[in-house]
Amino acid sequence: MGNVNVRKGSQKLYLDFRFRNQRCREQTELNDTPGNRKRLELMMDRVKAEILLGQFDYAKTFPSSKMLTKLNAQDKALNSAAGLPPEFEEFTEIWFFEMQASWRRSYEKIIRMILDHRLIPEFGKKAVDRITKADLLQFRAHLAKVVRKNGKHLSATYINRHMKIMRMILNEAADRYEFTTPYMGIKPLKVPKSDIEPFTPHEIRLILNTVRPDFKDYFTVRFFTGMRTGEIDGLKWRYIYFENRLILIRETIVDGHVEYTKTDGSQRDIQMNQQVFDALHNMRKITFNNEYVFCSKTGSPLRHDLVTKRVWHPLLKHLGLRKRRPYETRHSAATLWLASGENPEWIARQMGHVNTEMLFRIYSRFVPNLTRTDGSAIERMLTNVMAEPNSEEKDNA
Repeated sequence: MGNVNVRKGSQKLYLDFRFRNQRCREQTELNDTPGNRKRLELMMDRVKAEILLGQFDYAKTFPSSKMLTKLNAQDKALNSAAGLPPEFEEFTEIWFFEMQASWRRSYEKIIRMILDHRLIPEFGKKAVDRITKADLLQFRAHLAKVVRKNGKHLSATYINRHMKIMRMILNEAADRYEFTTPYMGIKPLKVPKSDIEPFTPHEIRLILNTVRPDFKDYFTVRFFTGMRTGEIDGLKWRYIYFENRLILIRETIVDGHVEYTKTDGSQRDIQMNQQVFDALHNMRKITFNNEYVFCSKTGSPLRHDLVTKRVWHPLLKHLGLRKRRPYETRHSAATLWLASGENPEWIARQMGHVNTEMLFRIYSRFVPNLTRTDGSAIERMLTNVMAEPNSEEKDNA
């Protein structure tokens, strides 16, 4: 059944037919003329033939039709009743809801952004079992050609993160709906190795002797404890034990929210050397009535982006030092410990590493003969680091 009819009020033509037991009326802006009728009758004949052959694509024929919402809902209901795999977007929302509880807030934010901006627009309307390996490789190739506003392409790390999320979603869907995941034999893109750029003892002394007085203690603690940015910015006085000379790392702050540390291994007790002990004593006179050790005038945690923009980078520029991330203070602490001869296992505990593997992999070229095990070697070295420069250093500065 299918006819070309005319609306009584506007005298515009429309198609009137049945599809999947639904009456469908697709309006047009064509006036009721013999030519327009003939044109629509030919279209109606084609629609009826495609319906009869089971080849009719409603969305392709009428992409702006309001009927699509109803038909899509019908498809989902039929698929659900039959236990068939849903569309990617529908399954992704189920997967996201179920996985949320296991993610940190910052990771959840990243996942949501990738889903909304990349994955759902690309695969949303496809049934999860219809996504092929070729689809995934084409998507990855497309990402590799994307150019950011700064003129650079998306990094391999960034692209691999998208593909990792796709793998997790498709593997879960394949397990639930018993189809073979298309994510087989797809290896991550090779990520170029990036070198660390720790500061030398001379540079550390220069920075700490020149930095704004209100940030000297902050950067002293960063340079000589190896704490991560979120760990020091979220450090609270209740985790400082002067009598035992310990800093307990139990929380971190990410995007303004206090969270569990990066990993279980990140939960650790850092031993204070004399420089850190003195710096925290100085801060005790200033912020002890607040919750956080390092905080703004209102008592809120420091914002790392503002510290980097307003204090750190201007300081390096002023000193003529190469621009580096504040995170290099963590690498600097590790290399100082290694250069002083501290035991690698002790250093790994201070850094929050579960073993020494990462220590040797990242800092191998900084490892001398290792003998000490108690932290005393670093005390002697830091005394030298903070000492006045000798005449040779002055000449080289």
